[in-house]
Amino acid sequence: MNVKDFYFDLPQELIAQDPLEDRSSSRLLVLDRQTGEVRHRHFTDILEYLQPGDCLVINDTKVIPARLFGVKKETQAKIELLLLKRRENDIWETLVKPGKKAKPGTEIVFGDGLLTGKILDTVEDGNRLIQFSYQGIFEEILDQLGQMPLPPYITHQLKDKNRYQTVYARHEGSAAAPTAGLHFTEDLLKKVEEMGVFIARVTLHVGLGTFRPVKVENVLDHHMHSEYYRIEPEEAEKINRAKENGKRVICVGTTSCRTIESAAGEDGKVPAASGWTDIFIYPGYSFKVLDGLITNFHLPESTLVMLVSALAGREHVLSAYQAAIEERYRFFSFGDAMFII
Repeated sequence: MNVKDFYFDLPQELIAQDPLEDRSSSRLLVLDRQTGEVRHRHFTDILEYLQPGDCLVINDTKVIPARLFGVKKETQAKIELLLLKRRENDIWETLVKPGKKAKPGTEIVFGDGLLTGKILDTVEDGNRLIQFSYQGIFEEILDQLGQMPLPPYITHQLKDKNRYQTVYARHEGSAAAPTAGLHFTEDLLKKVEEMGVFIARVTLHVGLGTFRPVKVENVLDHHMHSEYYRIEPEEAEKINRAKENGKRVICVGTTSCRTIESAAGEDGKVPAASGWTDIFIYPGYSFKVLDGLITNFHLPESTLVMLVSALAGREHVLSAYQAAIEERYRFFSFGDAMFII
């Protein structure tokens, strides 16, 4: 399976640079995964495609303002840091730019000394382990100094940090948003519940590994980075009850999908669980739990395009993407949505 099999040509102007004023006013492409039929709707029409007893699985992770700008203590040279994951207490794995200025022992100052960091080691992929020092509460300092870690294809400044959070974000820990959930408002979620659809909350802290380009020619040689997930007993129960009653489990986003597929046993039952997953879903994968997926439009040759192709078939997905391009849909994180049924 060649990475080029998942390429499509996207006009630059279709990359959404700003979130819509009303979250739920985005467009919705509905793709029938059996026939490849495409329908063009609006996101609020999602209610027409849900049924009482279905279970909607959402990822309630919260993005931290993980991008920090500082200077080297010795030379005042500018350094940019992206927090990837907390290893222990105040030691974080980070992505540092420029890396050549970030050798072990280097001290970095942020916010005129409000926060300082010392590079301890270089780890996998050239990431750096950094130990932070500060007075007070780390999360409050980060909120004050940090910026939202928007993907590199978004060049506009984000005016409101909350627009890169879902309305149901609870547990801090992500370096990127589970963007399929950005379309939901509290009012729309309330309507979903009122029609008898169960909403199961799971947590997967999104790392940058999900979005890193596939650099190998053969898809099977690609290795996913691990991400932490958690499923509470009552949430697992909602998912299992829907399956037992012959109803559908519909995931909001690829991260929710990867969470339940990682935890599920071969019998399709989802236990209460927590741990690390590096699951890589590509065509040929047999889904154990998932029946439908609400997702955004993803980058060419990305692991996310491979995941949706595993569900709906590569030809159907690429054909639907072409239809979206022709209809001038907005792509990527702040773009429009797709519902694979």
